[in-house]
Amino acid sequence: MKIQSHITIPLLLLLLFSACSTSVKEKNSETSATIETIENGRKNYKTYCNPIDIDYSYMSHYRANNNVSYRSGADPAVVNFKGKYYMFVTRSHGYWVSDDMSNWNFIRPQSWYFNGSNAPAAAVKDGKIIVLGDPSGRGAVIETDDPDLGNWTTNFAVINMPNGVQDPDLFVDDDGKVYLYEESSNVFPIHGIELDPENYYVPIGEQKDLFNLKPDEHGWERFGQDHRSDIDPFIEGPWMVKHGDTYYLEYGAPGTQWNVYADGVYTSNNPLGPFNYAPYNPISYKPGGFLKGSGHGSTVKDNNGNFWHFSTMAISVNYKFERRLGMYPAGFEDDGQMYVNTAYGDYPHYLPDHTVSDHKERFTGWMLLSYHKPVKTNSPLVEKDINVVDESEGGYMQEQIRGFEIEKINDEEIRSYWVSATNNDSIFVEIDLKKPMGVSAVQINFQDFNSEIFGRPDTLKQRFTIDASSDGKEWRTIADLSKNDRDMPHGYIELEKEEEARFIRYNHVSCTNTYLAISEFRIFGKGKESPPETPGNFTAGRQSDRRNCDLTWDAVEGATGYTLYWGIAKDRLNLNVLIYDEPDYELRALTTDQGYYYQVEAFNENGLSERSEILYTE
Repeated sequence: MKIQSHITIPLLLLLLFSACSTSVKEKNSETSATIETIENGRKNYKTYCNPIDIDYSYMSHYRANNNVSYRSGADPAVVNFKGKYYMFVTRSHGYWVSDDMSNWNFIRPQSWYFNGSNAPAAAVKDGKIIVLGDPSGRGAVIETDDPDLGNWTTNFAVINMPNGVQDPDLFVDDDGKVYLYEESSNVFPIHGIELDPENYYVPIGEQKDLFNLKPDEHGWERFGQDHRSDIDPFIEGPWMVKHGDTYYLEYGAPGTQWNVYADGVYTSNNPLGPFNYAPYNPISYKPGGFLKGSGHGSTVKDNNGNFWHFSTMAISVNYKFERRLGMYPAGFEDDGQMYVNTAYGDYPHYLPDHTVSDHKERFTGWMLLSYHKPVKTNSPLVEKDINVVDESEGGYMQEQIRGFEIEKINDEEIRSYWVSATNNDSIFVEIDLKKPMGVSAVQINFQDFNSEIFGRPDTLKQRFTIDASSDGKEWRTIADLSKNDRDMPHGYIELEKEEEARFIRYNHVSCTNTYLAISEFRIFGKGKESPPETPGNFTAGRQSDRRNCDLTWDAVEGATGYTLYWGIAKDRLNLNVLIYDEPDYELRALTTDQGYYYQVEAFNENGLSERSEILYTE
């Protein structure tokens, strides 16, 4: 989904913005060596946890109106260029580079778009990266053979499509031919056209209409939270992948601000079609959990030959376009069916360079230990009201979650958050896990409350320590970022070794924002008791509206929540939703003329249950 801007002018500025060294302070002899996994600003991790923890840029769209400030990262276009991954993100005033998908360093290129690229396209051709992302929708392809320096050049040949270029994708085929796909609209379809790389990438022939949404048939293409709006949905964000002899044209729908934002795919044996709707759609879908949505993405092959899908995830508090990025293992079944595995997609997963027996299954098994556990702080609550752009009355945004009490800090809802009245080094937040558990990682998700930051100042950082205790009296430091100079808005800390503890405490030192606001303090690891039992009395019934299915099961004692799986084959239950607390789910993402298989499991801090029997509906 787009925000239009004026045509950009190259910015002649060279600055590589990379993570700064994180110092380690030995507090006492019991301080864990855990923090030594961050050396010279580089994380030596084997895991990651969504959202991707990068230094997201602050947006400026409403600065002139009411001074609303918020971070955002959306519409990722990720390419593998000479063994490194380059990630281009909407309105970021540059881009990121990584050699392992864990350590991402920001690049301020020598020349770039003054207002940032909008839903940029990126591809590799003839030893260069080519990009198309002028916010005006009318720009030329730019290119460089040195993206680390960022000496981008333009040929000044503006690509002038009838309605401009929105959400572009550049695809380079095996024969060297180049294609442009584009659109972001709730009226127009995805378009495609060949470009001439020997003639300044000008279009060849006429643009073709490829396909549009069919929400009356495809339940997941309906607009709104849980697909419950009558507003016409948006189709956007095409991305082409070729696997074997098949072309997979991904697309995003139904709207970036909703929990059901997803990517689907059409396939063809020709880059310009005709295209066929994949019966297993959507491919990337994450309607539940802490951070929801997984649409308008890109799929890239890593240096080990495995595919990864990067996508857009919604926060939509300060503004509907307040978003973050996620990454998930992806690939193709033996018969060519495309998949993206989002199961437990905001829990820790193994990184690309960590060897696993099955790339599709990279979940570490580290469970969430902190959900709704007793929590306390010594800080009073802020009493100020929010300053946001609220479009909920028009149906384009969820209503605000009111109240900033400390219990919001571990409710697994990124849209709710705790706000401290003060921002100093006397503040702590303490969670009681209620029992001794093995802690393997923590994640601190900071939120922007009445922020007044815009663009990319180089002063952003968060400083804190994490302590652990068995009795709430004797404490040891397990992570020391008290001298951190890195911007880590979703600070994920993988401990070098499992730490046994009942109490975990966040000790604040400082943060750049005026207010200390945290949407979630998450603790991962393993409990020491048994996983929950398998849910019983599992039933599935398609509604008269065949886009919907009612699924029910008995509540399981001691379960934190449930994960429901479905798909078009018994051994391909590739889609899922994570549900906290209560059983039962109304699935509203089905295709009317397709049969489906279903299965459910329970989970808690001790692990996963065995899955239920598999059910089928015609």
